[in-house]
Amino acid sequence: MIENFVKQVVKQGGSLKPLTIPAETINGEGLTNPSIFIKDGKILLNLRHVNYLLYHAENNQKFQNIWGGPLAYLNPEDDITLTTVNYLCTVNPITLEIQQANKINTSKLDVPPLWEFVGLEDARIVEWDKKLYLSGVRRDTTTNGEGRMELSEIVNNKEVSRKRIEPPIFSYCEKNWMPILDMPYHYVKWTNPTEVVKVDPKTGKSKTIFTGKQTHKLDRDLRGGSQVVPYKDYRIALTHEVNLFFTEKGDKDAQYYHRFVVWDKDWNIVNMSPEFKFMTGNIEFACGMAVHNNEILIPFGFQDNTPYLLRIPQDFFEKFLNLN
Repeated sequence: MIENFVKQVVKQGGSLKPLTIPAETINGEGLTNPSIFIKDGKILLNLRHVNYLLYHAENNQKFQNIWGGPLAYLNPEDDITLTTVNYLCTVNPITLEIQQANKINTSKLDVPPLWEFVGLEDARIVEWDKKLYLSGVRRDTTTNGEGRMELSEIVNNKEVSRKRIEPPIFSYCEKNWMPILDMPYHYVKWTNPTEVVKVDPKTGKSKTIFTGKQTHKLDRDLRGGSQVVPYKDYRIALTHEVNLFFTEKGDKDAQYYHRFVVWDKDWNIVNMSPEFKFMTGNIEFACGMAVHNNEILIPFGFQDNTPYLLRIPQDFFEKFLNLN
């Protein structure tokens, strides 16, 4: 397992950039889990703003908090929900700094939430049929927090349509489906074995169109992360894995890991990278990846508090994935 992937990338000529927007815009609360997309040569970034700060004690976890062990969500006193709003940003291709950030106006389609997780979480950017979408999970439409992927069309920073996606087979919570950039309205729902689903954007119904026979023996399930990006003769995605556990005191905690998965065009898995952490943190998450000017751009969130954008040289990326 690679403890610090960012360090390796920087040594090979890559770079890391913190992603920030004006402090008064977010009221000192958390920014996390960006997604990225290249549209007409411009770098678009979706930045998730949450109304809380995640406290997490690292290393030996000696610094517990009074509300529940080494991990706690610190909310405003008058709002105990976990609420997400999204900002659609443009990024300077040279400095990787955010040039402009616009809060996405969802007022046309918003209704009073029925659950404490509010808003569209971990939204990936995708363009299908010349329409720009955010696709993430929403859990505030039922009283029991049932999660479903949604497809939200964005025009001029406004949400103009919203379609809730029903899975092929009922389950309580669906999240982290990976949109396939070169296959409109298709997602990789599961990775190991691979399951590809097709969504009807008018009805929101989905059906499985491919189920792979390959099952790789791994310590943990592969969960969705970035979009599925076409790359030469392959399709590549960045996935994540979670080790959920309880501390000696009985407090809930987690470790997150990532790895790249490479498919051929027939959805055979031809390679997986080693598992890695971006910067050694327990809680890190990535839901975007893009190819731009012979480089790979990967944004990720660190402990739900700080977003970064990692620039990877293409030759190192291909060597890391045994593509050359």
